Amino acid sequence: MTPPPLPRLMVEPIVRAALLEDLGRAGDVTTDACIPAQARFQAVIASRQPGVIAGIDAAVIAFDLIDPTLKVSVERGDGTEVAPGDVVLRLDGSARAILTAERVALNIACRMSGIATATAGLVAIARQHGKAQIVCTRKTTPGLRALEKHAVRAGGGSNHRFGLDDAVLIKDNHIAVAGGVVPAIRAAKAHAGHMVKIEVEVDTLAQLDAAMAEGVDAVLLDNMTPVLLADAVALVGGRALTEASGRVSRETVGAIAASGVDLISVGWITHSAPILDLGLDAAGV
Repeated sequence: MTPPPLPRLMVEPIVRAALLEDLGRAGDVTTDACIPAQARFQAVIASRQPGVIAGIDAAVIAFDLIDPTLKVSVERGDGTEVAPGDVVLRLDGSARAILTAERVALNIACRMSGIATATAGLVAIARQHGKAQIVCTRKTTPGLRALEKHAVRAGGGSNHRFGLDDAVLIKDNHIAVAGGVVPAIRAAKAHAGHMVKIEVEVDTLAQLDAAMAEGVDAVLLDNMTPVLLADAVALVGGRALTEASGRVSRETVGAIAASGVDLISVGWITHSAPILDLGLDAAGV
């Protein structure tokens, strides 16, 4: 799945900050010492594992910020499946520029491709068992949320809210402080405008019944077994979106999807997905 590219205006500050972190006060002293200023280099970034690519636009920006005269050709963009050895990006130009930007470009592309790959694995299993969409959460790396949520879309998943300002999501601690599901929902409805969606987290059928009596747009069914999830879906009866959350893995996602829920939210695809191994080497090597 190829998601629309993120605006450069959004991505460039993230990449620029990563480059500044890497270059520090003196720049790339190793490359500047070892490589003549006039040296040219033809290189490729290629995959060393099967997976799904993401973060390539950000990698391109990293090279461009170091040297806008570099020739950069994207062979496989975000959302593309790759096998070991597949070339993702071709580079031609200043050797110093390519070597200086290499690590930041790879750090971003490897991490985002890992997220896309993990997401794609869950999406494939969920589709075999039901209609559920795989969605990410706010459990993202500070400063990288836009890129990580883009990577989820590249893997065929969907995004939950981007921040606290997107929608009302009444969680267990809100319920505890507000004095119960019903007071929390009523307070949220009194505060939110008519365009703001309201979702409430429940972990029992009794809480779910109370939430449905009040009327909400979505219910987050937290840490329920597949059997209990199926009962919850039946109780909702299509009156709200149903979202399963908690204990989601490649081993459990099929049974969760089979319960009939609309959404399955997964935190680890953004906070703990292993990277996809991509490497930069001389072209033709």
